[in-house]
Amino acid sequence: MKTDPSQGVSKEAETKELPPRVAENLAKFDHTVLVLQGGGALGAYQAGVFTGIAEVGIVPDWIAGISIGAINAALIAGNPPEKRVERLREFWKRASARTSFLPHTLYDTARPWFNAWSAASVVTFGVPGFFVPRVPPPFLAVQGSVGALSFYDTQPLKATLEELVDFDLINGQETRLSLGAVNVCSGESVYFDNTRTRIGAEHVMASGALPPGFPPVQIDGQWYWDGGISSNTPMWYVVDEAYRESALVLQVDVFAGAGELPKNLQQVQERLKDLQYASKTRFSATRVRETEELRDALRRLLDKLPEAMRSDPDVQRLAAVSTRGAVALVRLTNRHNTRSSEFKDYEFSRATIDELWQGGLDDVRNAISRQAWQSVVELAQGIHVYEFTPLDPGQQERTP
Repeated sequence: MKTDPSQGVSKEAETKELPPRVAENLAKFDHTVLVLQGGGALGAYQAGVFTGIAEVGIVPDWIAGISIGAINAALIAGNPPEKRVERLREFWKRASARTSFLPHTLYDTARPWFNAWSAASVVTFGVPGFFVPRVPPPFLAVQGSVGALSFYDTQPLKATLEELVDFDLINGQETRLSLGAVNVCSGESVYFDNTRTRIGAEHVMASGALPPGFPPVQIDGQWYWDGGISSNTPMWYVVDEAYRESALVLQVDVFAGAGELPKNLQQVQERLKDLQYASKTRFSATRVRETEELRDALRRLLDKLPEAMRSDPDVQRLAAVSTRGAVALVRLTNRHNTRSSEFKDYEFSRATIDELWQGGLDDVRNAISRQAWQSVVELAQGIHVYEFTPLDPGQQERTP
């Protein structure tokens, strides 16, 4: 299915059936988890990925997100399955409304200039339904006030969330929702989880409050910024919890860790941004692997203990730590070139949003159709990582 830019972001496709092998594999997991990275406008790629899994009937029972990933996560968890793609579409249609008129004939010749103009318009005017410039600007605001702490006001996002998200549904816990943020004063990473906290629009906004653009959000007397400051992907939080049972974790990254040597300063800035936000994902993956190796070593050590020691409380505690379910971590990474360069995370033109959405949809359809899913089956305990990217003609298990 191709996108018609005149109609806005991709329309929901007809319902499809999962390949038998994929359906069989999914049924073997206790949980299906969707993990969404932060990345501003690049979050449209995640919306496309979700459209693709929704059209084949994959329904996550746990969604974790940071920044724009938190917004997408709330739009999904805060609506019944039949309305989720529609709500995502409405949000992204609003966000790209200011620049929805690029003619097809200008795609090749004028697109880079159009994207630059689009990004400049976001800086100048904000994004509809998301944020607007502060008036007066922060340097004229009273020191210590919220108005002095950011260039933009995110109250439009609050109104959008309250319109498009059913927070009562979220707090009914039909779908688990986890949103990452950072405590401004303590520096600690926190997760607002609807299994422990009543989630509201303020929790979503806190997860996406990236300074100095956006102001911190106060919740229960504490101030929070964007979770991406500490870790842009909630992978470690999810995997640590998922160890207790088997889980299929679909991680959607919008920044690519691997890339080419830049050829100019624009590409330097773009590559720097990729590394800033993707390298922490790689670090988390490495940490997961190291923890997995320690669990294996602990299990082998416990097996060598004499039977008389097995009932010792400390030994039993270690045995519980070393016991875990099988976790298949399937990673999809956005590598689509929308010619937005170093401002790709705040370039909200309709043409770019459409391309990102379609890219995510195409990538997940491709991933689902591959024979590689035959290997995501009968997993042993521990973490098993699978990479699906447009650059890979095939798929293989990889060490993170």
